[in-house]
Amino acid sequence: MLKQTILAVIAVFIAWSILDFLIHGVLLKSTYQETANLWRPEDEMNMPLMSIVTLVFSICFVIIYSYLIEPKSLSLGIKYGLILGIATGVSMGFGSYCYMPIPLSLAFSWFIGSLVEITLAGIIVGYMVKSLEEQKA
Repeated sequence: MLKQTILAVIAVFIAWSILDFLIHGVLLKSTYQETANLWRPEDEMNMPLMSIVTLVFSICFVIIYSYLIEPKSLSLGIKYGLILGIATGVSMGFGSYCYMPIPLSLAFSWFIGSLVEITLAGIIVGYMVKSLEEQKA
């Protein structure tokens, strides 16, 4: 199961990196430009640290599924992704809206973005990580 876990971490990290670029670098670019006073200038952003944060979250997400969720299935992977996606999306989107002067549309976009990203990660782990019994069959 270790090999499946490592491969799932890589797959989730790549999926999240691509979606982060699409969501934040393309779809929300104009919103970030309109609220530029809230963000660091691009040359001061720490993208290597952001990649490390994404990798650590990917590792934790996959390890929780791999070692704590039984039985393993695509259906449970999707449910895991949806539940954690809702929790993370509410926290990131609307939690941030509570104390940052961001537009409500950005909070909603962060919520939806998190929900989509983490649900996709649930699909990935549900598909890639199998229990020991399933591996033997």
